[in-house]
Amino acid sequence: MADNFESTIADTNVNIKKLMFLALGMLLFALVYYSPPWPDAVDRLGRHFLLDRAGKGALALALLAAIWWVFEVVPVGVTSLAIGVIQVFFLIRPAKAAFADFMDPSVMFIFASIVIGIVFTKTGLTKRMAYRMLVIIGEKTSMIYLGCFILIAALTHIMAHTAVAATVYPLLLSIYELYGNPDEQTRFGKGLFMGMAYVAGAGSIVTLLGAARGAVAIGFFKNIVGREVDFFQLSYYMFPVGWLMVFLLWGFFMIFFKPEKKVIPGLRERAIQLHKELGPLTRKEITALTIVFGCILALSLRSFVPALYILDKTAVILTSTIIFFITGILDINDLEKIPWNIILLFAGAMSLGFCLWETGAAKWLAIKWLAMFHNAGSFFFIMSIAFFVMIMTNLIMNVAAVAITLPVALVLASYFGVTPDVILYASLAVAGMPFLLLVGAAPNAIAYESKQFTSGEFFLYGLLASTMLITVVGFAVYALWPLMGISIH
Repeated sequence: MADNFESTIADTNVNIKKLMFLALGMLLFALVYYSPPWPDAVDRLGRHFLLDRAGKGALALALLAAIWWVFEVVPVGVTSLAIGVIQVFFLIRPAKAAFADFMDPSVMFIFASIVIGIVFTKTGLTKRMAYRMLVIIGEKTSMIYLGCFILIAALTHIMAHTAVAATVYPLLLSIYELYGNPDEQTRFGKGLFMGMAYVAGAGSIVTLLGAARGAVAIGFFKNIVGREVDFFQLSYYMFPVGWLMVFLLWGFFMIFFKPEKKVIPGLRERAIQLHKELGPLTRKEITALTIVFGCILALSLRSFVPALYILDKTAVILTSTIIFFITGILDINDLEKIPWNIILLFAGAMSLGFCLWETGAAKWLAIKWLAMFHNAGSFFFIMSIAFFVMIMTNLIMNVAAVAITLPVALVLASYFGVTPDVILYASLAVAGMPFLLLVGAAPNAIAYESKQFTSGEFFLYGLLASTMLITVVGFAVYALWPLMGISIH
């Protein structure tokens, strides 16, 4: 009886907390949306950027969405639905635009990436990979952290970090099952899955294959600066930053999420035995691997063979989903295993990102922010850009954050006498690592599906990780990159 009473009190407190943040999001939306006109943003050339009613509505919606996502007042996918509905009801954007973004190619890419993860789980490939890796790295939980992080970072050099997260996620679930009760939250579980999200971002900045943001940024750079940045040039400057973050993140999770167990006794022997029990590769496993590697090869060759660039990356990866069903690897029942809450989360994020862009709210924000640093030194100007991109990439897709900020920053760079290459690399570094909100990148949302952490925990520890990130980028701008060949001026 007493236990039931205490449970009722706890549930009541949770509901009150949710209602408070639900109301806070709505209140902030109303205050911004119905506020008097805001002053124009003015750039160094004297051009004015107006923030009209729709622009204020976009900013108001971003505030509401951020609060509801962080504090989970409703399921994250439901908040995404609210993003579309509010745009329509408050005349921020028409319904055709607001809801069309829910089926944006980027959302479908995430869908197909998650399907690959389901295939790896169903065929048993994830368990085979997990057991083989555990045989190699042993029984120390600290080494399991490190082994998983290195594997994830290395894979993001040759394939999109979304696909890597979707592929590795089931593998981590298999490893976590060997740790103990998979339904319980533990420090090891939090570190393993949050670490997957963070490290996938860190590894993805090293090459153009890790994410679309690199190609977008280089396109802007060529158009504005008039110079080409090739594949290996970008990797040369981003490699030390990406891998420095990988090893720092390992230390970060060993400090804040030190596993409850130093070792898992008998794990190696158990992994060897379980791997033997799986037997040789089955026909379905071989078929699945062939499909996935064929997809990866096609996506990789797009970056090197101009004739293949017409192959849209989303169409390529969705083809793998279709083939999985044609070959019988997946069936109709597997559609029920799709985490639609996560798909909706990213659909809403895309809609919000396009809303901020199309209403001019994002450009207004960028001009206002950078204007605050027009009298600052070159180093602080570069870091102000990096900080702004870091914040924006947590609110909207990182490609959009780069597309919004980089053109403005590159134009202003000439007035400050700043080397544009430094701005490019600093922006790409922080854009790849959104550690605050789940909507910042697909690996964040995929990791959240583990139920090992809350969005609030992700945000809290993300503040510390983001501080570490901006410090590393500052070190690269001030000392590392000048030693490698590019200075601030």
